[in-house]
Amino acid sequence: MSSPARTPAPTEVADPGVLNGLSTLDRFLPVWIGAAMAAGLLLGRLVPGLDTALEAVQVGGISLPIALGLLLMMYPVLAKVRYDRLGTVTGDRRLLLSSLVLNWLIGPALMFALAWLLLPDLPAYRTGLIIVGLARCIAMVLIWNDLACGDREAAAVLVAINSVFQVVAFAGLGWFYLEVLPGWLGLGRGAALEVSAADIAQSVLVFLGIPLAAGYLSRRLGERARGRDWYEGSFLPKAGPIALYGLLFTIVILFALQGDTITSRPGDVARIALPLLAYFVLMWGGSFLAGRAIGLPYDRTATLAFTAAGNNFELAIAVAVGVFGVTSGQALAGVVGPLIEVPVLVALVYVSLAGRRLFSTAPKGTAHV
Repeated sequence: MSSPARTPAPTEVADPGVLNGLSTLDRFLPVWIGAAMAAGLLLGRLVPGLDTALEAVQVGGISLPIALGLLLMMYPVLAKVRYDRLGTVTGDRRLLLSSLVLNWLIGPALMFALAWLLLPDLPAYRTGLIIVGLARCIAMVLIWNDLACGDREAAAVLVAINSVFQVVAFAGLGWFYLEVLPGWLGLGRGAALEVSAADIAQSVLVFLGIPLAAGYLSRRLGERARGRDWYEGSFLPKAGPIALYGLLFTIVILFALQGDTITSRPGDVARIALPLLAYFVLMWGGSFLAGRAIGLPYDRTATLAFTAAGNNFELAIAVAVGVFGVTSGQALAGVVGPLIEVPVLVALVYVSLAGRRLFSTAPKGTAHV
């Protein structure tokens, strides 16, 4: 979200002062995000009929303004990916296997356990949280990964893999965690989750396919016309801030849509927030330690951690609203997801940067979107 930082030599020890090297814009990102969340909540409370107007037109089950914000947010990050490096990522079996295990075995199971442990008396919220746990990352994680100096190419590959698995496995895992597993454990049957693979595929196509195609074409056409030095030295620094604007715009609109619900039910929000907070911290921390333990370099360890901890909140909200209704407890749990995820993962960006000192080499990428 600012000019690219110097890329250290491969043998250089990670700079423990990297946090001080961030631009003013990046260092105060939590402030901008907090202001955007507050602005959205105020808009939702003070402007009558705003939620109805914002929901009037939808794309892939998501409000059009949110869809536009997500596309703007993701495009600059995907435009920065060096697509000629993707082959080196797909050859890293440690990274790919670890990501699959963390995202599709550990992540849903952890959210299921936390939801039942901390919300045993609130079945609607519990179901909403389980849906959040099943919706693996495809959007904002690219922002957090880039800010944390993660491997952009690795993030693009893992997000693409998660998208494919989401289309294939989401409905089946929903059936398993909401109906089958509770019965096996003697907890009773939960609510059925009726969502088609076609609906999920549409969401993936819109929120990943469009910015991915635009980013790929930008790099190919830009490098062909003016060369890589111009593309990375002139074009990307100008396009980069769009990601921040898209992120903040998305947060404002998201919280404006649900501002009244969130502010009128603070006790429920607090109950939902606790398992979410535990989930994000445990998933990120466990994944970061796992990457370090299996010998991944810092940049790919950061990517592994953020892609495992992040969730596709737009899909979770769309499913909860479509199946249970916009005023349901399940939908509220989906909305509270980004309320907790955004500030927690922003904080973990700084934790991740501080953790670079645990690795012998600095990341391959740069620090900014």
